[in-house]
Amino acid sequence: MEVTWLTPPVSLALGERSYDLTTRALVMGILNRTKDSFFAPAATFNFDDFLARADQLVADGADLLDVGGVKAGPGDEISEAEELDRVVPAIQALRKRFDLPLSIDTWRASVAEACFSEGAVVGNDISGFSDPQYLLVAARANATVVATHIRLRPRVADPNPHYENVLEAVSEFLLDRKEQALAAGVAPDRIILDAGLDLGKTAGQSLDLLRNSEALASLGFPLLLSSSNKTFLGKIFNQEVTERRDSSLAASAIGISLGCRILRVHDVQGTVRVRDTLARIMEAR
Repeated sequence: MEVTWLTPPVSLALGERSYDLTTRALVMGILNRTKDSFFAPAATFNFDDFLARADQLVADGADLLDVGGVKAGPGDEISEAEELDRVVPAIQALRKRFDLPLSIDTWRASVAEACFSEGAVVGNDISGFSDPQYLLVAARANATVVATHIRLRPRVADPNPHYENVLEAVSEFLLDRKEQALAAGVAPDRIILDAGLDLGKTAGQSLDLLRNSEALASLGFPLLLSSSNKTFLGKIFNQEVTERRDSSLAASAIGISLGCRILRVHDVQGTVRVRDTLARIMEAR
């Protein structure tokens, strides 16, 4: 793994804002309105707890907030109506409370559309745009989209994923989804790529993708890193989910140094400190 500090210009549009991400990454704070998240289950399902957590993430320096109503892994079925009930009021409340870009973590086009109408400007879709209406909805709303690699689909266990070459497979998938987004009318500066660590990958495969972030960043679009408290860190370091803070921060540091420019995290304060330190180093070059 070779760390290079000189990177080509990276720009991103979120709503009416434009960001230069050449040397400074954005920190995306995670807000889950779920009862069964892998990290701190149901901790922010109650609406008052959700808003209190949002207040803390913003105070800690989050650049944007990502709201989800259904966890990625297997669990009880969550209907479209239930997901809407969880996330639409959340987006409404956050829009009134903060002047920050808001992201909706959903693979349902109908949920994304409802949240875009309430002020969300990012559609974070871990399914790789499995809903054929998703990109059309995003393009109509002039929203930014996250194209994420997944081997199967959300909510489905994938305990033994196999790839001939995981980096090649993920790169080809992301390039295909990028082309789909462009064809649907999504602007080039509103496309983000995500390797989907843990999503249909073994711990070793996820680590391999993290090590190869520079190759994924070279695909030409901002690269999102979602490694915070992930299973692959727990397996590599034999850590329970509540013990992964330091390894998550280390993964963020490695990711930034290799080109990741959006960090989706639980520990916003610690990640902001890591991000700012590395930004100063990269700016000095």
